[in-house]
Amino acid sequence: MTAPAPPKPRDRTDEFTSVQHVYEPHRVGLPPLRPYLRELWRRREFAFELSRTDLRALHFNTVFGQLWLVLNPLLLTCVYFILVDILRRRTGGIEFFAHLMAALFVFHFVTDAIRQAVKSVTGGGRLILNTAFPRVMLPGASVITAFKRFLPTLAIFIPVYLLVGPTPGPELLWVFPVVALFGLIATGFAMLVAAGQVYFRDLKNFLNYALRIWLYASPILYYASEIPDRYHFLLILNPIAPLLAAWSDILDEGIAPAPGDLALGAAWGIVLFVAGALFFLSREREFAVRL
Repeated sequence: MTAPAPPKPRDRTDEFTSVQHVYEPHRVGLPPLRPYLRELWRRREFAFELSRTDLRALHFNTVFGQLWLVLNPLLLTCVYFILVDILRRRTGGIEFFAHLMAALFVFHFVTDAIRQAVKSVTGGGRLILNTAFPRVMLPGASVITAFKRFLPTLAIFIPVYLLVGPTPGPELLWVFPVVALFGLIATGFAMLVAAGQVYFRDLKNFLNYALRIWLYASPILYYASEIPDRYHFLLILNPIAPLLAAWSDILDEGIAPAPGDLALGAAWGIVLFVAGALFFLSREREFAVRL
């Protein structure tokens, strides 16, 4: 009596779809960009849903949540206004308060996106392990959330602008491309810190100090024109400084921003966006292993 023949080895074929899956070790490198971008566009609503989930967690859909969203930067504006008025004995009055409010609001848009993005990948571990989607949607959703939180602050600034700002004219339309450049810089930084937090878990703690230093090094508590010549290099090395100068030209002076400020801000935006995208996309297939 002969022994039964051993069972034949089965291939890794899905019994339901008849699609063979090949599992390879992860490698650092860019994914195929064209299919990746198609999938990113196809799942764009997923990023907006992630943003809505984040906003619900922040009680954005409640009256008190939206009230605090507006009061928080407004109270900070009042604190910094009093601080600058005491330390520098400034006589700018309500005009400087309007400058401070506009600059702080847009600065918080950028930094809020960065703060949200730094924990987007490490905080989404289960989603990354159990769902297939372009991971860049995680920091992208953080930028969308920050922008949605930025919009209600305009309801506070607009009356102040109409009261003490220059007469609205066609130069005010420059606000839209400048905000878009702020968003581009925020997205670049968001991708950098989201991927960096996976490898350096203390980045989130260091970020609070870095953003505070960034505030003081930016023309927010002062005008860009007041920076001494010996510190003029800060306007070049600071990615948002030229955009803040352009922001002040539009909202404080009622004039078109200087072409040099726009060009430098756009250059910083493109560099940061490309660097952030390359770093994030080249590492995202490794996230599941490191989380």
